[in-house]
Amino acid sequence: MSNLPSLGPRGEGWVAIQFVLLAAIGLAAIAGPAWGEPIRSITTIAGFALAIAGLAMALLGLRDLGSNLTPLPYPRNSARLVDTGIYGRVRHPIYGGIIVGAVGWGLATASIVALALAIVLALFFVLKSRREEAWLAARFLEYPAYRQRTRALIPFLF
Repeated sequence: MSNLPSLGPRGEGWVAIQFVLLAAIGLAAIAGPAWGEPIRSITTIAGFALAIAGLAMALLGLRDLGSNLTPLPYPRNSARLVDTGIYGRVRHPIYGGIIVGAVGWGLATASIVALALAIVLALFFVLKSRREEAWLAARFLEYPAYRQRTRALIPFLF
């Protein structure tokens, strides 16, 4: 079991914190670019590429979850363990995709604040995924073996 708080019966508080962090990252670009040309051209291209890759990863996660999808970290009563598709490579592709997208946004907008908040978001998703995994392990006997053979958030990296 996890020592992390549930923040509500189904983890509602985790979702609320997530949306606050995402809004802050989105608004961080208002501060203006922290660096100029020629680096800005490179980071803009790299940032949009990362944002697209992150979006693709998150969309694959949404698609592959199908009817198991819930905005809350606590699994649905009717849920089954999904370990195919993108979930065969990473346990939390939606979280990972959001992290990659947030880093991309920070680079594309040349925002040090957005990049710093993307790091905070990554740490948040590590904690949220641990809380979620405690619930999943309690629900699915095969979850520990699945956890051993797949990365947590980013395929091939983490």
